[in-house]
Amino acid sequence: MSALFPEYRRLNLPKLADQVLNYWQTHGIFEKSVSSREGQKPYVFFEGPPSANGLPGVHHVLARAIKDIFPRYKTMKGFQVKRKAGWDTHGLPIELAVEKELGITKEDIGKTISVAEYNHACRKAVMRYTDVWNDLTEKMGYWVNMAEPYTTYDPKYMESVWWLLKEIYNKNLLYKGYTVQPYSPKAGTGLSSHELNQPGTYQDVTDTTVVAQFKAIPETLPDALKRQGDIHLLAWTTTPWTLPSNTALTVGAKIDYILVKTFNQYTYEPINVILAKALLEKQFSGKYNKQDSENALQDYKKEDKSIPYFVSASLLGKDLLGIKYEQLLNYALPHDHPENAFRVIAGDFVTTEDGTGIVHTAPTFGADDALAAKQANPEIPPMLVKDANDNLVPLVDLQGRFRKEVTDFAGQYVKNEYYPEGKAPEKSVDIQLAIKLKIENKAFKVEKYNHSYPNCWRTDKPILYYPLDSWFIKITAVKQRMFELNQTINWKPQSTGEGRFGNWLANANDWNLSRSRYWGIPLPIWRSEDGKEERCIGSVEELKHEMKKAVTAGMMSKELFEDFVVGDFSDANYSKIDLHKNIVDGITLVSPSGKSMKRETDLIDVWFDSGSMPYAQWHYPFENKALIDQNKAFPADFIAEGVDQTRGWFYTLHAIATMVFDSVAYKNVVSNGLVLDKNGQKMSKRLGNATDPFETLATYGPDATRWYMISNANPWDNLKFDLHGIDEVKRKFFGTLYNTYSFFTLYANIDQFNNSEAPIPHKKRPEIDRWILSELNSTIEKVDAYYANYEPTKAAREISDFTQECLSNWYVRLSRRRFWKGDYKKDKISAYQTLFTCMLTLSKLGAPIAPFFMDRLYLDLNTSLNKEPHSSVHLAEFPKVDSSLIDKVLEHKMAQAQLISSLVLSLRAKEKIKVRQPLQRIMIPVNSKLQKEAIQAISDLIKHEVNVKEIELLEDASDILVKQIKPNFKVLGPRFGKDMKAVVLAIQKLEANAIEEIEEKGFLVLEINGKSTTLELGDVDISSKDIEGWLVANQGAVTVALDVTVTAPLRDEGIARELVNRIQNLRKDSGFEVTDTIEVFLQQHQSMERAVENNLEYIKRETLTHTLYQVKHLASGIDISFDDISSKLYIKKHI
Repeated sequence: MSALFPEYRRLNLPKLADQVLNYWQTHGIFEKSVSSREGQKPYVFFEGPPSANGLPGVHHVLARAIKDIFPRYKTMKGFQVKRKAGWDTHGLPIELAVEKELGITKEDIGKTISVAEYNHACRKAVMRYTDVWNDLTEKMGYWVNMAEPYTTYDPKYMESVWWLLKEIYNKNLLYKGYTVQPYSPKAGTGLSSHELNQPGTYQDVTDTTVVAQFKAIPETLPDALKRQGDIHLLAWTTTPWTLPSNTALTVGAKIDYILVKTFNQYTYEPINVILAKALLEKQFSGKYNKQDSENALQDYKKEDKSIPYFVSASLLGKDLLGIKYEQLLNYALPHDHPENAFRVIAGDFVTTEDGTGIVHTAPTFGADDALAAKQANPEIPPMLVKDANDNLVPLVDLQGRFRKEVTDFAGQYVKNEYYPEGKAPEKSVDIQLAIKLKIENKAFKVEKYNHSYPNCWRTDKPILYYPLDSWFIKITAVKQRMFELNQTINWKPQSTGEGRFGNWLANANDWNLSRSRYWGIPLPIWRSEDGKEERCIGSVEELKHEMKKAVTAGMMSKELFEDFVVGDFSDANYSKIDLHKNIVDGITLVSPSGKSMKRETDLIDVWFDSGSMPYAQWHYPFENKALIDQNKAFPADFIAEGVDQTRGWFYTLHAIATMVFDSVAYKNVVSNGLVLDKNGQKMSKRLGNATDPFETLATYGPDATRWYMISNANPWDNLKFDLHGIDEVKRKFFGTLYNTYSFFTLYANIDQFNNSEAPIPHKKRPEIDRWILSELNSTIEKVDAYYANYEPTKAAREISDFTQECLSNWYVRLSRRRFWKGDYKKDKISAYQTLFTCMLTLSKLGAPIAPFFMDRLYLDLNTSLNKEPHSSVHLAEFPKVDSSLIDKVLEHKMAQAQLISSLVLSLRAKEKIKVRQPLQRIMIPVNSKLQKEAIQAISDLIKHEVNVKEIELLEDASDILVKQIKPNFKVLGPRFGKDMKAVVLAIQKLEANAIEEIEEKGFLVLEINGKSTTLELGDVDISSKDIEGWLVANQGAVTVALDVTVTAPLRDEGIARELVNRIQNLRKDSGFEVTDTIEVFLQQHQSMERAVENNLEYIKRETLTHTLYQVKHLASGIDISFDDISSKLYIKKHI
């Protein structure tokens, strides 16, 4: 007799996953999941491209699980879901890794190594770990087309990016500007504002700050300040290294300022200083002592512990405008119009929140500074000097070092973090400058200051604000439209879309597109030397056409890409060209007026690369036009990435789609949180708390890992990753479902159940079957809705609850006897059909989250019976709810039985009375005829589940069961505040009828302090007093009392049940078939003899025992012990 359903010795999830993966690959299941839906409505998914020059971490398992769930679900719902893998192959991550590998810096490129050689090294390095990524992708069950991925360095991809950029250029949204912008000296390139706002870029640092004294030129002072002696303007800076580049001081025109007479705390010289009135106490705190008259200052000696000061005059900021001052550090003068430098100007950005109310202004290194300087009349010149090539440059070079003009500090880095490891000086430039200013009586105060400062998102080193020539996308012109379109996107969570992303859009700056690097997509703009003529190239065809003109004009000797055939979109044709910097920088074009045009040397921001993927992955518009134009592959129905992408990929996708197509790029987006260690710390190799994803998958299997990650926390919440949690999921969920399947197959194979019988009509099935099918369809309804709304955590928990609480802990336990007792008739067939339906449906419901296990379950249930024509659960149809099978009255009734049983079992556990020990009765108070009838209808179920003989229903239990109510102080405090005492008093006075009302309704309205107050069930703790010989428990409106008295007959029956358990276990361990009849030999024990005699038929019936022998001494067998009994047991097959 062959088994219809496969049976397994134990659950091995990693081995199961390997076998199913091999099955998928052998039978092309992923490919079939796409081809079998040909002609159906498309569901569009975009894969955010990872960089393959780094290894994947465990957080990628979560990210990819989220991406995998919804395409699988939508495929089962009948959609065709094509999903193309992708690789992000350009940018800083690759370049910095290659520089480290080669032992070079950016400055070496083009000198000790050619750009071509460097780019070749980048191309080689970028796909280094592709095999590792593909391995993880396969092992964790992430279905994405890895055979035909898009790669951002591919010429076709790059051509599409050029086309997009030309579209933006043609809309006048691209411009060149010389501005102060974030710059990373260690990476050697400018950064965009969205890169500067990546999570973790702003870090708390402690810097040396200086309140500097700028000496005013007397003849430029207003009359009110003349004849006051030397006057210094106080300006505070957190970046002392910028002081050599100071060319102005900025004040608020309407701010109140004061003149203070005092002494310098470092040189003890008398000084007159100007600062904002509102900041007087902040700057003159500690050792400073306010005086009422100027005369009090005459007695000051430098040995004094406190320094006196006196406020001698006040004036408005507008009165200070135009004051000139001596240059603080005279290393160099601005090359242009130095006569207009070193004076006081006005600025709207000046506040009195911190500092002195006078802002040290270095237009070279601050965007606000540069704007205020430009608006001044005449303009304040920036501190720029001529270099060896006659170019105007700042006093700090692109590596972050002072130039030779700053003689005292020439060659020193302005930030210690820029030095090679172990090479930084003990005293940073800021500290050295502060010391110099102290000595020269130019420092009023020097102190440490904790503040947040931005670091480069890739090098993790501080950025500088630096003047650069860059190309910008005019985001400010389209941000309102971007904001409007964002309102139509379904963000999960909504708060990210409305808050983090929405606020970012509302305040978006122009996008700095330029990158001064080598490995990336070149900016396709050619410009004449005078900057008056330019051309943006949007295709290879256009570039060839322009090169032809350049050759004719004599600008080029021959055109590049001669073998390339325009209009031939084959990969072979495109393999003939390379559009990277080392190639296209050799192209010179001719302007309409006949001038030579060179390419602008910068590359495009790599975030533009990834934001172009909806179109560039299809080589749009050169190929596959219908996919985009007819919305077959655009916009995406769904994308998912980490929350850090709100200012990365999510942003650039949205910006490009808005500018070029006036459309959203995606309709639904899941922004997943971080994966932290179990203590809530960020994982890192340095801390030793990082988890290897391959080890995790090999140990626990991908299904348990995925299920744990998805069910433990919403995708958008941070996950505290704990391996013990995966183990728990493996045991509780997968172990339960496996045991349920094993139970089914054990008896189904014995009875040769093959589901060939006509389905038992629903109305003729036992109530327990109708109940589980009702719960099943309720579960289908909920799970389908959760998946549809991108809430996989709720779906996983719903499936898990149904499996454990309804199917295993209730249905199977209560129906167990139906499977192994009795003839193969309607009742048993109904049980088989019902359990089969539940498991087959569960395999489909759980398939998107646990793809391997659920496919194995589906195949094991379906293959031999061939009830469904699918070779995988992932090709099957997602379950449809049958509303006619949902019986909410029955569900409620069974929920009552489960609740009552749970309360009774909790009382047993409290008293340490095993469930095998029968008890006589439970008492349940009822307050209505309806409740009484409902409990009577399920009384047999309850008695069986909790092992009691009878249930007594009490219509008036007030004399027997006394309720007591206490205030829940933790809840009441926050809710009622100052009224809490009165509320507590009112609760303590509540009588039985009021307690009953709040239990029944969930709330109670009281009059407290003359106003109506609603008391909720959570505001109080209700319990029942125990009665002698009874234990009492309650939850909500349900109260149960358990008689814990164990009589002699009850004890005997308990012993008999224990024996049955030991015999059944020995049968199983000895390898007996379920149908084998046995003979039992039991060593006599005084406490056991009567129990066996009185319950002999029960023991024999339950264990298929032909004869039971009690003998004085048993030589062989196993030792058994329970309660106060120790004995021996031996069994053999009856012949």
